[in-house]
Amino acid sequence: MIALPAAFLECPIAHRALHGLGRPENSLAAVKAAVASGYGIEIDIRLSADRVAMVFHDETLDRVTSAVGPVLDRTSDTLVEIVLSGGDGSGVPTLSNVLANVDGAVPLLIEIKDQDGALGPNVGPLEEAVVAALAGYQGPVALMSFNPYSVAHLAKIAPDIPRGLTTDPFLPQLWPGVPETMLAMHREMTQLDAVGASFISHNHWDLASRHVARVKERGLRVLCWTIRSSEAEGRARRVADNVTFEGYTP
Repeated sequence: MIALPAAFLECPIAHRALHGLGRPENSLAAVKAAVASGYGIEIDIRLSADRVAMVFHDETLDRVTSAVGPVLDRTSDTLVEIVLSGGDGSGVPTLSNVLANVDGAVPLLIEIKDQDGALGPNVGPLEEAVVAALAGYQGPVALMSFNPYSVAHLAKIAPDIPRGLTTDPFLPQLWPGVPETMLAMHREMTQLDAVGASFISHNHWDLASRHVARVKERGLRVLCWTIRSSEAEGRARRVADNVTFEGYTP
């Protein structure tokens, strides 16, 4: 197990970078704003058709660009030209470009999105693209995913990078298409030891869970997502070591 660096506990973490006010989520503008404000940064990673790690949350482009269809169907050269809605005209950034702009100034929490479609074992290319982009990067960085198979793969290909699980109550109505047996396994966080996790990032409204209590008892760090008010932050900090936030100033 590789410990989560102390930097991840010292400043709040901006969810999808410091977006809003003309800065789209996961955009370079939001990344630069977070760095300028001294906040940590959480970003999401998807894979392009040519196996480049792209900073983007959704499986499809529809919600935050004028384009439609899966991110995975487009090459990285095409994605960087697809303009993010409500911003300065910039496109979907590559992870390499984000790393160059952060340059170790603030901690970077990277969530690798599920590739399997049902939180199962069909993983590999995205993790490998992320690790390739991180080669030589010197700043505080940690990797996480809802999919423990993804984190297990990271343990094999990048054992020296801190890693954790993004966690949740995994309610069936919120995870359509994922078998209940799989949801139960993930809900109980039974894979923490197997993947060498040193932290979780848990859904903030479920921090009172007995599963989270067990994580704390074992000395693992607890982050949480996504805090949207000072009041919610105060409640979360009774359990969590740090918060991931958006929409207000912590």
